[in-house]
Amino acid sequence: MNLHRTLLYVAISLVIAPGTAFAAGQDTTAQTPPPSNAPGAAEKKVQNLDAVSVTATKRETPLQKTPVAVTAITVDTLDRERVMTVQDLTKLVPGLQGTSQGDHGVVTLTLRGIGNDSAKTEYADPEVATFVDGIYAPRAEAASGLLLDMEGVETLRGPQGTLWGRNSTAGAISFQTAKPDIGAGFYGNAQVGAGNYNQAGARAAFNLPISDTFAMRVAVVHEQHDGYVDYQKPSGQLPSVAQQQQAYLASPISGGTLANFRPIDPGQYVQGGDKYSSQDQSAARVSALWQPSDAFKWNLSYEYFADHGTPSMSLMQTPRQGQDFWSALIDTAPYLDRTSKTLRSRMDWNISDDMQLSYIAGYNRYSGKSDFDQDVGVSVPTSFTTNGVYQDDRTNDSKYKSWSQEINLKSVGPQTVDWILGAYYGYEDNDIRFDIPIMNGTRYGTVSWQGSFIQPKETVESYALFGQATWHLSDHWRLTGGARWSHDEKENKGGINWGWAADPTVPQVPISPDVYPDPSNGFSVSQRNTAKYSKSKPTWLVRLDTDVSENGLLYASVSTGYKSGGTQDAGTLYKPESLTNYEVGTKFTFLEGHMTWNSAIYYEDFKNFQLSAPIIYPDGNHGLGFSNVGGSTKVFGIESELAYQQKDDRFNLIFSAIPKKELGKLVYAGSNDYQGLPACPPASNLASCLDVTGNDLPHAPNVSLTGIYEHTFHLANGGKLTPRISAQYQSAQWLSYFNLGSGDQQKAYVRGDLSLRYSEPGDKWWVNGYVQNVSDKRTRTSAGRFQMADGSLQYVSQYLAPRTYGVQLGVWF
Repeated sequence: MNLHRTLLYVAISLVIAPGTAFAAGQDTTAQTPPPSNAPGAAEKKVQNLDAVSVTATKRETPLQKTPVAVTAITVDTLDRERVMTVQDLTKLVPGLQGTSQGDHGVVTLTLRGIGNDSAKTEYADPEVATFVDGIYAPRAEAASGLLLDMEGVETLRGPQGTLWGRNSTAGAISFQTAKPDIGAGFYGNAQVGAGNYNQAGARAAFNLPISDTFAMRVAVVHEQHDGYVDYQKPSGQLPSVAQQQQAYLASPISGGTLANFRPIDPGQYVQGGDKYSSQDQSAARVSALWQPSDAFKWNLSYEYFADHGTPSMSLMQTPRQGQDFWSALIDTAPYLDRTSKTLRSRMDWNISDDMQLSYIAGYNRYSGKSDFDQDVGVSVPTSFTTNGVYQDDRTNDSKYKSWSQEINLKSVGPQTVDWILGAYYGYEDNDIRFDIPIMNGTRYGTVSWQGSFIQPKETVESYALFGQATWHLSDHWRLTGGARWSHDEKENKGGINWGWAADPTVPQVPISPDVYPDPSNGFSVSQRNTAKYSKSKPTWLVRLDTDVSENGLLYASVSTGYKSGGTQDAGTLYKPESLTNYEVGTKFTFLEGHMTWNSAIYYEDFKNFQLSAPIIYPDGNHGLGFSNVGGSTKVFGIESELAYQQKDDRFNLIFSAIPKKELGKLVYAGSNDYQGLPACPPASNLASCLDVTGNDLPHAPNVSLTGIYEHTFHLANGGKLTPRISAQYQSAQWLSYFNLGSGDQQKAYVRGDLSLRYSEPGDKWWVNGYVQNVSDKRTRTSAGRFQMADGSLQYVSQYLAPRTYGVQLGVWF
């Protein structure tokens, strides 16, 4: 950790203490405390769960009266469940799964069984869209940031394309940041924490009233911990020099002589420095609110995020004898350096008492570099150039720029017809160089294959017009119709994939970041990627909802979703995918607003479902391939959320069942992540592949159930003691669409968290102790496999964090 980040951590006093609610679980208060002359924090808690509001329909409506499958998570739940990243949300949302992708250091999301594990590149698009303050974040890196000073998070399930736009086929996650408060005076909150693995964190947020019409809010955060993966010592694992010589002589490369033999250098294996799966992240946001009149307000924010941690390492599911599970034989030191700078703006103008005009715009500039040990130390070399593999997946440089603007006009207040009309424009300009040197044995061995993927300009341009109207047929019946026209253009300008030409006169060395590939250093052009994709598509929604007595809602909808096609390696195009979603849902409120129960049943029918994966072509070159699955890919599921809250008791159940998740027809499916697949016929354009027709979709357990309970004990001194337990059960689930057996599966598991919080009598400060993953469960989120020299297969996986524990201290001021 360098000095300026350490100083930032020390200087911060920080974060968001309790104060809000989760319809799946907590108080329904606002995040920010009231001004000093208002009732104290202990008095401001709203106990009625049916008071929670959401913006799923781009207007603020009560959660229990919103006919959409949406989970509303407030800052109180984010805080108490220690939700730091998007992946931490998964246990709080029915059907949501997160998968770590080590070589790019990102998290990809799956919702209702639909996701894209390869949505980690400048090419592939996600199935679950993420928005911050209504502004779309197009690349997977956006899901890797810290959740800083949030007002709440809404997860909308099912296609949201009509109102929310592109790549929200399976759903959308909408993050709302905390806004400045003009009339509340100066106040803030701070939090610090420490735990095992040298975990340290601090965050703070405070409100700055500048005038009667202008206020600012400043928030900062820093989180860090050591890596979970220890470095294995090469001693005791490497063969003796005599054994190395014997293995070398037995290989054709030796020519029957030891003239070019060299012993394996143990020093090439990493033994110190930052470990894999560490965290070192900082972020800051400055927000401003200008409200010169009741009719107009302008929210503007600038956010900076920096990540200097390390990628998440894949581990052998069955470690070599004598080695710890959380360890690996590493020959590529981890490296991650990425920054994101974002400007967001929203203007709202009340044109009249029944009409509002909004303009929402955003700009993001991301840059990143990384190094990842893709061979993960699975195979121990028998000599410097035999048996083992050295593979370094290296992002030399990536620069992603995106900007978007939306203008919408909508009705406000009671109307016979609630309506919204809007137009959207989005643009991306992406640039990346990604190198993959693969050497036989060790980095000093001969070249197995290596390539450099240089994409200097990949652009995405998207236009859309949309509208939606809800007709109040009577006091209890409503009919909604909506439509969106989208036009997407994607273009690769000058992209080239360089592959190894196997020229025996060229030195056999891994390509360096400062070397441009060309024939003089052993490379030839394997693919030219210049191409353009352009297509338009309408999507629509029809929904009928009705009140079921005073405290219930019943709705039924048919909606369509769309994810654009695009360009891929060799300049070929892949088709857009489309979805028709049929859904019936209910929302009920009981016990005078202290209990809610929301459920939905859905059936999804995909056409041309998109799959993408790293592949090997018949000529031995590597690339990223896209496939459109034939026929229908079908998903059927049930989800339910039960929330109960009284003065001292809070309880939540979050349930998801996905009994059907059937892939359509795909005869030729390949992936470099799964070695040992059968050879493929020439027509496939793949070196190896498998027929996955009718297989189950990954990350879609038949059953998932999360339970959360906390009780507040009132102490004699007026303070409060609140123990909290959270547990999640998931049935077995596949980790890829290959469905290859136990190594490609996470078996059924239970994972639990505990915490104990003390709040002082005036709610001015609190202290919290926690244990996450109490049983130290090893939970796989992805899988891959390597084919060993003897033909056996060794599986590896990414895993959720091991047991962590610590203490936090928070204050209001």
